Amino acid sequence: MDSMTFEQIKIPQHVAIIMDGNGRWAQLRGKHRTFGHKAGAEAVRRAVTFARQKGIQSLTLFAFSSENWKRPEQEVSVLMDLFFTVLKREVKKLHKHNVRLRIIGDKNGFSNKLQQRITEAEALTAENTALTLNIAANYGGRWDISQAAKQLALAVEAGKLAASEIDEEQLAQHLCLADQPIPDLLIRTGGEHRISNFLLWQLAYAEFYFADVLWPDFDEQAFATAIADFSCRERRFGLTSEQIQQAILDTDVTSGE
Repeated sequence: MDSMTFEQIKIPQHVAIIMDGNGRWAQLRGKHRTFGHKAGAEAVRRAVTFARQKGIQSLTLFAFSSENWKRPEQEVSVLMDLFFTVLKREVKKLHKHNVRLRIIGDKNGFSNKLQQRITEAEALTAENTALTLNIAANYGGRWDISQAAKQLALAVEAGKLAASEIDEEQLAQHLCLADQPIPDLLIRTGGEHRISNFLLWQLAYAEFYFADVLWPDFDEQAFATAIADFSCRERRFGLTSEQIQQAILDTDVTSGE
């Protein structure tokens, strides 16, 4: 990277990831699908660390969709237990590293115990500024749009808003993530090429990157490859994508914590 600086590389402000492939990763190893979810939690930790180090402002991870309740009862139970355990174990680490945690989705679908844990975790990290980590749980893009429409309808019903005032901007203000930059880049692991009802409104102008790697194997190198591809779609400064990828890996924009 003789004359290339990290500032010249286009780093996305907001990255959204569909973490796909946990079950297949486990099955390839002769393990139960739930083993893959536990391995996937390690990949989450790596992705958060990488995003923080590279100066990404928001990272949104699709952890559990509103459709995932249809999965086998045992798998759903393990996912809920894992969610609770990870929240309990990781929130202090996130706080130490100045990461704000947000859970987006219909929280009413969770147990009271889990809802309380979510409230405590969000409150503890609310003022942190290095990175906003959004975990989409019991989330669906259609639900997000419909709940925003319901809020607007209630405002009209209460006389606080005229129906004629409703436009795209008004609706967008009531969506999840309204207080953050819109996603620049969507990454989906696991080899599938669809967005599965994830951030339907917010992804309207995002770049999509589909990786064959299964989520538990998604590491710093894979993340850097995705960002290099994103950067190359705009400009390469005469360099190859491999050179840009290496520059991303070599640079840490955090304070060194």
